[in-house]
Amino acid sequence: MRYFAELKYDGAAYCGWQRQPDQPTVQQTLERALSTLLRTPIELTGAGRTDTGVNASYYVAHFDVAEPIADPQQILYKLDYLLPPDIAVGTLTPVPDEAHARFSAREREYRYFIEPHKNPFTRHSSWQYYVPLDVPRMNEAAARLLEFDDFTSFAKLNSNNHTNICHLLRADWQVEPSGTLCFTIRADRFLRNMVRAIVGTLVDVGRGRYTPEQFREIVAARDLSRSSGGAPAQGLFLSDIRYPTELFERRWR
Repeated sequence: MRYFAELKYDGAAYCGWQRQPDQPTVQQTLERALSTLLRTPIELTGAGRTDTGVNASYYVAHFDVAEPIADPQQILYKLDYLLPPDIAVGTLTPVPDEAHARFSAREREYRYFIEPHKNPFTRHSSWQYYVPLDVPRMNEAAARLLEFDDFTSFAKLNSNNHTNICHLLRADWQVEPSGTLCFTIRADRFLRNMVRAIVGTLVDVGRGRYTPEQFREIVAARDLSRSSGGAPAQGLFLSDIRYPTELFERRWR
């Protein structure tokens, strides 16, 4: 029987989601806890990879068990105590056998936060960047992303991607009442390091290094050497994953 787990994690202490030898990861930490509670080896399949230090305010993984879980709420209650404070699981939901946390996902959303002032309470969850940024100019540039589907200019080298094609649905900046900048980007899929590379290049637009038209030329060039360095990991959050409603609907906010 297959279950979807909805979870959140602070990625600061982990070398990403995916299991790695001799390195702490979210996947192996959660697998250990579930295996202990369910008294059977559990192997998780995640919705995708997140890199070292990247966070997830929403994430989905699936696992299979031979028999239905008798009391999912009791397992969730015990997980709260067994897992470290930086990982939380909100739901365990039975799903059809064909539901797949990664391959069934139709849309994914990331958010990136930039704090324009020094703030000791957000230093682990935002990029504290004190140079003034022209947000309308950054939004003008971000809108150009929707003209393209090949994002080789923001694809990390040697990532073994079968394709660098991604279909973007949204890319824009908003300024929160606190002054924090939030970049939201939504697509069917993302390349490794893609969002951080886009943010880093858009920040260079905001501080005047590139014009929006030059940003468009960077995207069109399909050349990683044209883009800026990636933004720091701690400001990036995987924030939403959407599936066909007949397979699964988000339950945890």
